[in-house]
Amino acid sequence: MIPAEGAPAPPAGRNPAGRNPAGRGSAGQQPGRGPASALAGRASAGRDSASGNLAGSDVAGLLFAAEMYGVQLDQLAAVLDVSEQRARVIAARWRSRGHAESARLGPGPPWVWLTRAGLASCGLPYAQAPPALSRLAHIRAVVAVRLALESAPGYRAAGAYWRSERRLRGRPGGRVGLREHLPDGEVHWPDGAPVPCAGECWAVEAELTPKTVGRTVTIMRELLSRTGDYGCLAADVQVPGRPPRHARVLYLCSAAARPTVTRARDALGAAAARIEIRTLPPGAAMAPAVRPRPGSSGTGQHSRGRPGAGR
Repeated sequence: MIPAEGAPAPPAGRNPAGRNPAGRGSAGQQPGRGPASALAGRASAGRDSASGNLAGSDVAGLLFAAEMYGVQLDQLAAVLDVSEQRARVIAARWRSRGHAESARLGPGPPWVWLTRAGLASCGLPYAQAPPALSRLAHIRAVVAVRLALESAPGYRAAGAYWRSERRLRGRPGGRVGLREHLPDGEVHWPDGAPVPCAGECWAVEAELTPKTVGRTVTIMRELLSRTGDYGCLAADVQVPGRPPRHARVLYLCSAAARPTVTRARDALGAAAARIEIRTLPPGAAMAPAVRPRPGSSGTGQHSRGRPGAGR
């Protein structure tokens, strides 16, 4: 479980390079906040209108779904702090305005993702596509981790913010190397925040299935030794003498993955102090697949179906 305060362990040391690190966008905005503020300013707070303007709650939900590649309906309800039934109504409104699409891509509730028009409305340059079927379980786990962190009082009090893997991958001004490992997200703790980890940047990994110990050790070392932002010049990725970008790497693991992650951390020596291992929060797992009844087609909620199915 993610403790309520969001920063339960002693800080792993100050990270001067991680204070207000690069990656807040070319205009210095915090990721995911600049577009939201701009759009919310053009819409009346909490107002839904036939004119197609976006209310502030719509902006927040659309941005969240965009940054996470997509989101299942029950998790969208948590993002918006509404019932699942109300979230279904909101998703239908987004579809009617051309901002989003939805379909049952796997077990559990439908998935919601942004259209090209929805991404443009949020000022985001991402390519439009539904969540990849092979990544559904992982995306859900990462969304659960982000929701758990953002609900922690310490996180809110500090004004911390999440920088998504999608934003890291698509950072303007540079390209992420093909061999670079991207964390599932980063948590940025602003300078001057009322928490011991103020000014730090954390890498976050959601681990559902175990990799090999060797591969996990390699990833850990890469995250711990990185000095440059994602998308920076190759010469700046790891510069001897510069402070590391990530003051801490937070692993949130399933029961199956935790032993491998623990063994990998133990192999790091002194650097292991900057690796923190916790359990994935409730709701991180996909709903179990339901076997089709004898004589049925077997499609139902397992099939991808056409967009809008299972609304």
